[in-house]
Amino acid sequence: MLDFPRWKQAWLWFITLACALAALPSIFSVAGLPWPSALPNPKINLGLDLAGGSHLLLEASTDQVRRQRLDSMEEEVRNRLRQAEPQIQIGDISTRDGSVSFMLQDPAQIDAAREQLQTLTQGAGMTGQRDWDLQVLDGNRIVLTPTEAGLKLAVTQAMETATEVVRKRIDALGTREPTIIRQGDDRIVVQVPGLKDPAALKDLLGQTAKLEFKLVDTTANPAELAQGIAPPGAEIVYYADPAKDGAQPIAVRRLGGIKGDQLSNAQAGNNQQNNQPVVNITFDQQGGAKFAKLTTENVNRPFAIILDGKVLSAPNINEPIIGGTAQISGSFTAETANQLAIALRSGALPVDLKVVEERTVGPDLGADSIEKGMIAFGVGTLVLMAFMLFTYGRFGVYTCTALILNTLMILGIMAVIGTTLTLPGIAGFVLTIGAAVDANVLINERIREERARGRKVVQAVEFGYSEARSAIFDGNITNVIAATLMFLIGSGPVKGFAVVLMIGIATSVFTAVTLTRMWVAGWLRRARPTELVL
Repeated sequence: MLDFPRWKQAWLWFITLACALAALPSIFSVAGLPWPSALPNPKINLGLDLAGGSHLLLEASTDQVRRQRLDSMEEEVRNRLRQAEPQIQIGDISTRDGSVSFMLQDPAQIDAAREQLQTLTQGAGMTGQRDWDLQVLDGNRIVLTPTEAGLKLAVTQAMETATEVVRKRIDALGTREPTIIRQGDDRIVVQVPGLKDPAALKDLLGQTAKLEFKLVDTTANPAELAQGIAPPGAEIVYYADPAKDGAQPIAVRRLGGIKGDQLSNAQAGNNQQNNQPVVNITFDQQGGAKFAKLTTENVNRPFAIILDGKVLSAPNINEPIIGGTAQISGSFTAETANQLAIALRSGALPVDLKVVEERTVGPDLGADSIEKGMIAFGVGTLVLMAFMLFTYGRFGVYTCTALILNTLMILGIMAVIGTTLTLPGIAGFVLTIGAAVDANVLINERIREERARGRKVVQAVEFGYSEARSAIFDGNITNVIAATLMFLIGSGPVKGFAVVLMIGIATSVFTAVTLTRMWVAGWLRRARPTELVL
């Protein structure tokens, strides 16, 4: 129990000093001292409440989700009935009144059409309902109406995707440890520590980055387009930069085309001819095949590159583009081209997000919190150390040394794994330090009891550590369970508190039990005392 060979001592000291040294860059940073650039520089990230930063509340439009579902169902209906064997002929499809409705040219095909379209509907989660209600009216009209359960499921899926896209875009900006969580059914909270100017962040998050390639309808009458009248099956779109490309709208085919969700990469670059900023995109295998087919079948026809409903450019297809790559040009600066590349790489938002609340948190409050937290930590530590020294003498010295190393190890581990420290995290830190001496109190009191029973010094120490160990581990396991549940269920600051608590539990058990036992064993071998002052 008290046997510590040299290799084991070296290993324990290596772990302790490695973790403790990792805390030095953070300590130097708080103290305002320079850290040598040649050395590793792991630092603890400060949360929004300590470092300041930006807070945004984003809101999605459920009406847009409803509209997107109607458009998607309309296109799926056309494709499914066109591919049926035999082909099912239908008239114009209407999406008025929030439903997809159409008439069959041959009423005898009504059962075949219903069978084909039934596969387009599915269960809406665990509600027991379908996401679309299919009805047959007047013997030859089919009406598909979205159910509320289906709409709710679609909104939930859209918000989950939007949250992930927002996270990817913020990570691509190089910011550290953002907090991104859903709030309610249609809102997302974004907190980015250290970001003083949220303008660039708002521009990036406010961009849906819905990229589309659609054929231009060359049969459209310019006079009718100016009056807002589009040919059947087409829609009117405007240029993103009217001053450069003109305010005259163009008509594009509403269905078909290629969507930007089939991109595998997007990088900002420069046009080799005029050195203007552009965005180079690469399609995945399926998207590259579609793009090659689109350009092969429509040589000498213009197609529009549309981003978030605005035309960036409408070049002519001079020859088939079969390499799976394309170039997006427009009125870009180097910064806006990079932002668009980030947005395209992270994926398009499934729904528009608008900023409904914005706050910029200054670092002054955080600095005051850090200062007061350090004071609370310092006072609490000094009182604990004085109590342990007065009560347990030499064993109190071991306890105080372990307490100091425990503090450094917590900071070092947090720095290495990139944990964010928040104000609740400081509370968890102070709580951990206060509870770290519990193990030593149990051990020292158990040694006293063993000595009172008449055991010799070495036996009393050995029994003290072995008998107290079960109580120590039982007590800390319950804390680990509580911290784990807080980490899994909680969010934001609650997670920060849980992380610090779990790290502190592990390091306190290591320093209070293992390290002090090694030191006591070494002292017993050297001094061979016949009495203990406890």
